[in-house]
Amino acid sequence: MECRPPVRFHVQPGGRLTGHVRVPGDKSISHRAVILGAIAEGATQIKGFLRAEDCLATVCAFRAMGVNIEDKEDGDLIVHGAGLYGLQSPSSALDLGNSGTSMRLLAGLLCGQPFDLTLTGDASLRRRPMQRVTEPLIRMGAAIASNKRGTPPLRITGGRKLHGIKYRMPMASAQVKSSVLLAGLYAEGQNCVIEPAPTRDHTERMLAGFGYAIKKEDGKTSLRGGGRLRAGTIEVPADISSAAFFIVGACIAPGSDLILEQVSMNPTRIGVIEILRRMGANIKISNEKTAGAEPVADLRVRSAALIGINIPAELVPLAIDEFPAILVAAACARGATALTGAAELRVKESDRIEAVSLGLEACGIATKPLADGMIVHGGQLQGATINSCGDHRIAMAFAIAGLAARGTIIVQDCENVATSFPEFASLAAQAGLDISVER
Repeated sequence: MECRPPVRFHVQPGGRLTGHVRVPGDKSISHRAVILGAIAEGATQIKGFLRAEDCLATVCAFRAMGVNIEDKEDGDLIVHGAGLYGLQSPSSALDLGNSGTSMRLLAGLLCGQPFDLTLTGDASLRRRPMQRVTEPLIRMGAAIASNKRGTPPLRITGGRKLHGIKYRMPMASAQVKSSVLLAGLYAEGQNCVIEPAPTRDHTERMLAGFGYAIKKEDGKTSLRGGGRLRAGTIEVPADISSAAFFIVGACIAPGSDLILEQVSMNPTRIGVIEILRRMGANIKISNEKTAGAEPVADLRVRSAALIGINIPAELVPLAIDEFPAILVAAACARGATALTGAAELRVKESDRIEAVSLGLEACGIATKPLADGMIVHGGQLQGATINSCGDHRIAMAFAIAGLAARGTIIVQDCENVATSFPEFASLAAQAGLDISVER
């Protein structure tokens, strides 16, 4: 995965987004469907699975542990579950590529297995901190070693007896919550996670969908180990994180009128919609229904004059992956937008606070980076060459910025867009973005 040829996006100024777009399946749900399907009893059909590199890394990991996963001609996956205790020792380290979700969730799931194994990834993933996951897992009795800086590879010693804990998370993180819950499947007693603020709840919804007893109340999520998961059918809705680039693009490009179909509307994921609406965005929701355990809807987005706001703290965890796109919208708004309480952006695939700030400054927009966020002073985007820092969301955010720029935007180092949204450039071009890809 580290040997891909360099990719650059060239975006010409102007244009508008129109028509109907269906972005690919939700990345978070796709990961979890494979993980839980692999330890369920029976065959799980996953419809709308996201065939991006991050999710395929999860598939490869479970195949390496003896799980039979079929690729169907229609794009679906059939995961033949091995049961809670049926995973096999892999013959080598599990290479998870660029996928932090795979690393953190599998650390929880695999620390209760009877065999030793190692989790590794590409150069970017090996720089990302893992202490916030390994610390509670070690408290549960797991044996996990990392590098001195707390980064991968993670070396897990098997055969450890896990016990449930009551874990109060120091910061809101769905990945940490999910990792601890997955470890709890193999622990004695009750395992309880307490969140400081709501985070995405796909793991809890899906565990319940697989028939596993789980309890949620007042910010606490708890379960007991040793249960059974029953296979079924999972429908993966369109990913709101991928849709966010098109939502922002339609907001900032005059004359845009775009419909995004069957987007995930999980209440723990729609912070981007609420934030943009507070900025004055014209977003209409229709055709609401349920796909599996997840709410979905169509979104109609039309261009609007945006204004800067102070982003409410309670919305930050509900939009943490969408801030590269939201901050591009802030650059096109009248007045200043202030984001705080988002220190997690410093340890994503890149330091997203620094990467967005440098990119916007290159485009002529004044910013003030903060330890846990940034202030963006809206203005007129200019053409520029942007270093995406190998971060898929930075690359796509600045490509969309070309809709409102006065000159050509060139985005460098875009190879990792394939980790979450391989079809981004082609779908964006169909909707009206003047984008070309140089390999």
